[in-house]
Amino acid sequence: MGNRVTREDFQRVTTDQQHNARRREILAKHPEIKQLMGPDPVLKWVVTALVLAQLLGCYLVREARWKWVFFWAYAVGGPVNHSLTLAIHDITHNVAFGNGAPGRNRLLALFANLPLGVPYASSFKKYHVAHHRYLGGLGLDVDVPTALEARLFCRPAGKLVWLALQPLFYALRPLCVRPLPLSRLEALNGALQLGCDAALWAAWGPRPLIYLLGGSLLAMGLHPFTGHFVSEHYAFVLGPGAGDTYSYYGVLNCFTFNVGYHVEHHDFPSVPGSRLPLVRKIAAEYYDPLPHHMSWCRVLWDFLFCPSLGLFSRVVREYPLTRPPPPPETRDSPPVHPGEGTDG
Repeated sequence: MGNRVTREDFQRVTTDQQHNARRREILAKHPEIKQLMGPDPVLKWVVTALVLAQLLGCYLVREARWKWVFFWAYAVGGPVNHSLTLAIHDITHNVAFGNGAPGRNRLLALFANLPLGVPYASSFKKYHVAHHRYLGGLGLDVDVPTALEARLFCRPAGKLVWLALQPLFYALRPLCVRPLPLSRLEALNGALQLGCDAALWAAWGPRPLIYLLGGSLLAMGLHPFTGHFVSEHYAFVLGPGAGDTYSYYGVLNCFTFNVGYHVEHHDFPSVPGSRLPLVRKIAAEYYDPLPHHMSWCRVLWDFLFCPSLGLFSRVVREYPLTRPPPPPETRDSPPVHPGEGTDG
């Protein structure tokens, strides 16, 4: 196994993302999947429990030695915060309160954001819409790394640095690739977050804030949970068989709102994460034959040391932007798919 990644460019295609055709086929054959769409009444309670757990963690580390603050941030606080980012991902699709209550979904996302230490939920919402609508779209889908990133971080050591700094790349890349105006919801998100951070500092000193911020950075950098960033859309299958999206069916789905069921999610974004295993079970003939992962740790290992894998291992395409814009009520939402209703 060599030290260099052999790919020198993204895998460029002219075909549409595979999710659209598969969605139509599955709904025609299994219309009962429509019954899985809609709000998950448990999600808001799980989010509340996680936020309260982080508040308790802040209280417990307020006088701890610094080495223990960082230990608990990596071992406990970070995984909880990573789970909250994935709860925000689910809430972005309005699966907490349904499509008829977008305001309540937005408020729950802001509440779930509080333990993260930095404003995230509203900006994620804005860019995640394009990730679904323009999957792999150059200049549109900011989940795709830039060519500069791919060339700079092409060796194992470079890829290790890239993984460790993933939170920074995810935060800065949109500003370089597709800067969008600041929205009022983002301003509210920032004000609430700053107020929460200031209140924690005033009440218990700097340690709780470092516990939260450090956990967010550590658990979204070099951590087993971050395997989902790589497993979801990096093409571990090369050539014509490369897909846009891959699923993971391992045990860590239990802690990450089933984000590993990522092919199923992109096929049916209106289905809450808690019901995605049922989508796979109902339409097993479509999902079982697809390449998938069983270990996020193995994903990270292969990504680092396999010479054919790297930041260029993405399927990309160019979308014609001459299509009519979506109706105003759905512009901040993933695309409306047949049989799913509005996600916005």
